[in-house]
Amino acid sequence: MMTEKEKRDKGELYNLANDKEMALEVRKCKLLCYEYNHISPDKIEERKEFLKKILGSTGENLQVESNFYCDYGYNTHVGENFYVNHNCVILDVAKVEFGDNVFIGPNCGFYTAGHPLDVETRNQGLEFGKPIKVGNNVWIGGNVVVLPGITIGDNVTIGAGSVVTKDIPSNTVAHGNPCRVIKQI
Repeated sequence: MMTEKEKRDKGELYNLANDKEMALEVRKCKLLCYEYNHISPDKIEERKEFLKKILGSTGENLQVESNFYCDYGYNTHVGENFYVNHNCVILDVAKVEFGDNVFIGPNCGFYTAGHPLDVETRNQGLEFGKPIKVGNNVWIGGNVVVLPGITIGDNVTIGAGSVVTKDIPSNTVAHGNPCRVIKQI
């Protein structure tokens, strides 16, 4: 019989409340995020090294403004030249990958976690995770939400306030709710 964590990692429905290991991992990550968010902004190197404790992998050049939150941390991987403005939330129950030269505006959310549409199943506390992938050379404006299972290609600009519900191809500008391609570049 599979554990809830094994179910999660296979993209199946799982119940976090029924898996002590995952609950401890979430708690540990939330404590690390709390500590990170309380490091002085002028301690740039300390902040960078602390991020490397939280995230699964990073490039050498990264900056994440406070406040920053994620669920597991180890499921989030960032490339070189990664910048995130204030108030970013990454619900990383599944893998979240950011390429090189990714810049993210304030108040953005990347949500791999989802819940069943069927109310009876949802009320059992079941959820699922689908990975998010963001390519290289991507600029994401403020107040953008990226939903589970989304891939954003290389050389993309996502306009502020967008809700990304479908994959966005490379070399495009996309905007809106729902987010859609408005220009090829």
